[in-house]
Amino acid sequence: MPEIRTMEIVDSHTEGEPTRVVIDGWPQPAGDTMSARRETLRRDFDAVRAAVVLEPRGHDAIVGALLTPPVSDDAVAGVIFFNDVGYLGMCGHGLIGVVRTLEHLGRIGPGSVRIDTPVGTVRADLAPDGTVSLENVPSYVLHDGVTLNIPGLGTVRGDVAWGGNWFFLTERPPSAPPLALSEVRELTRIAMAIRDALAAAGITGADGAPVDHVELFGPPRRAGADSRNFVLCPGAAYDRSPCGTGTSAKMAALHAHGQLRAGRRWRQESITGSLFTGWVDERDGTIVPHIEGRAFVTARATLQFDPRDPFRFGIAEP
Repeated sequence: MPEIRTMEIVDSHTEGEPTRVVIDGWPQPAGDTMSARRETLRRDFDAVRAAVVLEPRGHDAIVGALLTPPVSDDAVAGVIFFNDVGYLGMCGHGLIGVVRTLEHLGRIGPGSVRIDTPVGTVRADLAPDGTVSLENVPSYVLHDGVTLNIPGLGTVRGDVAWGGNWFFLTERPPSAPPLALSEVRELTRIAMAIRDALAAAGITGADGAPVDHVELFGPPRRAGADSRNFVLCPGAAYDRSPCGTGTSAKMAALHAHGQLRAGRRWRQESITGSLFTGWVDERDGTIVPHIEGRAFVTARATLQFDPRDPFRFGIAEP
C-alpha cells in the first residue's frame, strides 16, 4: 500500500444520495482504459477504497468517485465509482454529483461535457440553474419474466436489466410493507432475500456478472411522479435517490414491454420522495436512456490518514 497522509475530497448529494469525489491524494491507477484502471484499483488500492467510504470516515451509503485523466480525446475527465463493498460500472446519481463537483471546482461551466466511465463514455449537460441531465450507456432487458420463490414472501416475478449496473426489477410483493422510509429495514431484508435467491438460482447478468441491485417499485406518492421505488445497492445500503442506473434499467424494461414510448418523460420517485426525470431514445437498434436531476455540494475537506490509527483504512472484516 502507498503511504497516504492526506486526500482532498468534495462531498455532494444527488436527490439525497451522497457522492464523495476524490480530487487529489490518491495515486492514479495504471491502465489505458477506464475498466483497466478499475481493475488496478481492485487489485492494488482496495484498502484505499475502504478508507475513503467506510466508517469511521464514511458510511455504507456513500458512493466514492475517483477522478482520473480521460481516456477519450473529447472527454473532460475519467471517473471510477466505488462503494462500501466494491466497484461499480456506472453510477447515475454519482455522475450528476461529479458534474456539479467539476463546476464547483471551476473546471467546467454550463453546457455539454463527456466523461469516461468503466462501461463507456457518458454525456452530461449542465444547465445554468444547476440541473444535470445524463445520456447514459445503452440499456436493455436480458431476462424477461424471471420467477423466484422466496421463503416467507411467495412468488416474485421480475426482469433482469442493464442500466450501467445489473438490476432485478420487480413490483413490490403484496405481502411486503409499503414503500416508506419507516419500512426500510424490512424492505432491505426482502430485497436481500431476492438477491440471494437470484444467486442461488444461478441467474446472472451478461458474462456471469452478479445481479447486485434490486429494485422494488409501486405507485407514487408525490404529484407528477409515475412510480416510487426502493433500490438495494450492492452490500446492504439503500439508495436515497431514485437511482440513475436503476431508472435507466427500468425505462428500458418499460420500453421493451410497450409501456414507454421513446421521448416520453418518466418521473421516478425515490423512497425518500426525491425525483429523477428520464426518457429514452431509440438509436441504431439500441435504447439510450437519459436521466435528469439535481446535486448539491455539501463539503470540501481534507481526509487525514494517521499511520498510528488502526482504522485509517476503514472498519472492515480482516
